[in-house]
Amino acid sequence: MKQISIIVPCFNEEGNILNMSKSLVDICESFHNKYDYEIIFIDNDSKDNTRQILREICKNNKKIKAIFNAKNFGQFNSPYYAMLQATGDAVISIACDFQEPVELIKDFLREWDLGYKIVIGVKSNSYEGFLLKTVKKLYYAMIKKFSTVEQIKMFTGFGLYDRDFIEILRKLDDPTPFLRGIVAELGFKRKEIQFEQGIRVAGKSSNNFLSFYDAAMLSFTSYTKLGLRLATFIGFVALVFSFIVSIIYLIMKLIWWDRFYAGMIPILIGMLFLGSVQIFFIGIIGEYVLSINQRVMKRPLVIEEERINF
Repeated sequence: MKQISIIVPCFNEEGNILNMSKSLVDICESFHNKYDYEIIFIDNDSKDNTRQILREICKNNKKIKAIFNAKNFGQFNSPYYAMLQATGDAVISIACDFQEPVELIKDFLREWDLGYKIVIGVKSNSYEGFLLKTVKKLYYAMIKKFSTVEQIKMFTGFGLYDRDFIEILRKLDDPTPFLRGIVAELGFKRKEIQFEQGIRVAGKSSNNFLSFYDAAMLSFTSYTKLGLRLATFIGFVALVFSFIVSIIYLIMKLIWWDRFYAGMIPILIGMLFLGSVQIFFIGIIGEYVLSINQRVMKRPLVIEEERINF
């Protein structure tokens, strides 16, 4: 009998975690003649009652396991680490807030049985605000145009991954993994299933501007050379522009020596322009350096405080 592993990252999900565990058990028990299962909740240092509830859930069902992180290790490391702890022939990742439909697991397994090594859920629609949707569309359009690997639009990591792919993740030994990019770059033949993102059942999302920015910059620095090349191109254009303007001013001064008075304004404008360009691209280069620094340090993905039922 094949075994499936379902990993559920969570952070402050006391209002969802009990219902999520029941829904997943119901789904898994419906396949009792075909698949064995394990469910792994990985808690990213919740500050509410999530851990207490998880302890009770694990005590009542030994097939439900839990990993408690020593601190919050971020939205990418925690689920990635849980996938590496799974023992199933297929690993399914799903969020704890019910925005990703539990019922889609049946479709994932059906496609897996047909031979797909990776089956992922891709959002066809979501309840995000107009501004956020617009920014995401522009982001995906830019990444698609400039990335060395075509990224999967509206994919968050929700999906099924065969054991063969999980073994590839083990070999990567990446301290700052970006699963969405890895699936696009190194994944086997995959099946994409569209779904409409639901409304969060309980609690408040931990995603904010900084978390979205973190995801965008991790993808940007990992899969594009755009930032560094823009610095080179715009720096060269600014150099040529400044040189031409200086020659024009010199000629005008030589022709109208007594009448042409430029003053300090052109110098100040030039300094402000070049200074702002430099500061902007120092920031871009800093993002690349930060990404390199995190990879070179080789820190562990997660430090565990406790694990239950393993």
